[in-house]
Amino acid sequence: MAWDFAHPHTLQVAPQGDEIDGLSHTNNAVYVQWCERVAWAHSRALGLRLDDYRRLDRAMAIRRGEYDYPLPTTLHEPLMVATWLVGSDCRLSLQRRFQVVRERDQATVLRGAWALVCIEISSGRARRMPAEFCQAYLPAVVPPQPGP
Repeated sequence: MAWDFAHPHTLQVAPQGDEIDGLSHTNNAVYVQWCERVAWAHSRALGLRLDDYRRLDRAMAIRRGEYDYPLPTTLHEPLMVATWLVGSDCRLSLQRRFQVVRERDQATVLRGAWALVCIEISSGRARRMPAEFCQAYLPAVVPPQPGP
């Protein structure tokens, strides 16, 4: 695959009937759901689960999300959803990027980016990342590139 960054965390998907819109394309909101799925899978692979977030009373919340949809996809089309961590100050913020590639022709059909902020779950206020977040996330950070 022609990934934007090396060593992606990936998830294979294929749009199902209820994910197709009136134009016979994958609904844009479905891509956002896939980004969320691959992000959680990546976090779990790095050793942080929702239970850890709750135990620490900290979470990485989406402050801003951006998505570009250069090409459509259709019913049952095999796709690969990829994610990377591309920046962190290991204080409050973390950046995550996404790319969805159509398997049949290797075309990128989505690029996305999240700006994340560490919050205290109980109050919803921004708080410093706990050491466990830094230990799990920082080794996985790749150098940032422009986009999406």
